[in-house]
Amino acid sequence: MKSLFHLAIHVKDLDETRAFYGDVLGCKEGRSTDTWVDFDFFGHQLSMHLGEPFPVTRTGKVGDHMVMMPHMGAAMQLDDWKALADRLEAKGVAFDIPPVIRFEGEPGEQRTMFFFDPSGNPIEIKGFADFDGLFAA
Repeated sequence: MKSLFHLAIHVKDLDETRAFYGDVLGCKEGRSTDTWVDFDFFGHQLSMHLGEPFPVTRTGKVGDHMVMMPHMGAAMQLDDWKALADRLEAKGVAFDIPPVIRFEGEPGEQRTMFFFDPSGNPIEIKGFADFDGLFAA
């Protein structure tokens, strides 16, 4: 059985949100009203509701980086991650942490990149050559 994740968060502007998640990230838009819009966020349901986004702080120490907390994201196959990184660079997305290898040569080796949506919500996208590394200790 495959379980899908659902997350609902606040955004400041639905038109900006549609442009970013649809045009920049390539996420398919789902249902919507005048106060929210759903996206297929790499196979998971992301609901964006008008409101004040949650406050974030740079308090998460992961490897050599202090990352924004809380944040959301996705883990994907390495080829898909590389294609998305190229797409984001071509679209001029400003990275908080540019595409980088983390935990190189260790269990859980991964690629990662951090950026913000137009409402300031932090997003991390991870890439794995093998998903067995996702929970490696």
